[in-house]
Amino acid sequence: MRPMKGGTMRDAFLEYWVNGNMLTMDIATQIYTILKQPDVKFLIQDDFKPVLQELLAAHPGLEFLQSTPEFQERYAETVIYRIFYYVNRAGNGHLSLRELKRGNLIDAMQHADEEEDINKVWRYFSYEHFYVIYCKFWELDTDHDFLIDKENLIRYGNHALTYRIVDRIFSQVARKFTSKVEGKMGYEDFVYFILSEEDKSSDPSLEYWFKCIDLDGNGILTRNELQFFYEEQLHRMECMGQEPVLFEDILCQIIDMIGPENESYITLRDLKGCKLSGSVFNILFNLNKFMAFETRDPFLIRQERENPTLTEWDRFAHREYIRLSMEEDVEDASNGSAEVWDESLEAPF
Repeated sequence: MRPMKGGTMRDAFLEYWVNGNMLTMDIATQIYTILKQPDVKFLIQDDFKPVLQELLAAHPGLEFLQSTPEFQERYAETVIYRIFYYVNRAGNGHLSLRELKRGNLIDAMQHADEEEDINKVWRYFSYEHFYVIYCKFWELDTDHDFLIDKENLIRYGNHALTYRIVDRIFSQVARKFTSKVEGKMGYEDFVYFILSEEDKSSDPSLEYWFKCIDLDGNGILTRNELQFFYEEQLHRMECMGQEPVLFEDILCQIIDMIGPENESYITLRDLKGCKLSGSVFNILFNLNKFMAFETRDPFLIRQERENPTLTEWDRFAHREYIRLSMEEDVEDASNGSAEVWDESLEAPF
């Protein structure tokens, strides 16, 4: 079935659709077949760029970005990074048809197509989520070269992280940096970090932090490895004048929380089978979250009960977006300006 001479683009598309057996394929296979390059059996990040270009051009919730193409580009990049973080479980940058079918991307794409308010599409496409990620990166990137070093990252979350965990992140044991500059983290690397840091309940996050704590890479976390990271937390508590929690007590607490198959070590499987695994990592290297966990912050507990369908990332992004919006409103008021973008947040192009 070939289009007649002078046939329309529609005719050509229909021929491709029918002759390519598209009508008998499920929607994931259809999207996979249309997006992937010929003669390869996977999708790469660039394959998703036409999808994001179309979304930015047609979605009513993203119209306001059309006057700022640099932010359109950053939004598209961020969405693609988020897709690969969650869906490309092999972490090799080659998204397979099996991964596409097992993930929730197709549902999110359909949701984005049906929902006029893009910020209600929490999976991947929310503009507010992008805004939070980008602003967090921009706050740390003090010289605005679009790269972050250890000293920049140590300031994350009001100096919440320990030096030892930041060293492990920059050792690239959890994930090789895409940045080509020695000792520097690029924007894509930061997206993977912040998604891992702010939602330690997800499988990609648990895998990320497990690799960081597993100092010898033997696939188990031992008492010595846990103690190595907790020592800095203990020192920080003492410096702040807080009553220190001794490691022996912490170790008992961790074992009780995780309930590992073998109490002499913890495996990734143990962590994935426990809802409190994220708190274990916070105990080891994030002092602020450790303290919040110890005090059982009633505000956070109430939030979780009110909407249990939200992930830790969803809650974090919502809180941060409100905070950033309030700061921008105050700054606009003090400057007598109603501009959409403040100069301090403009992209470094």
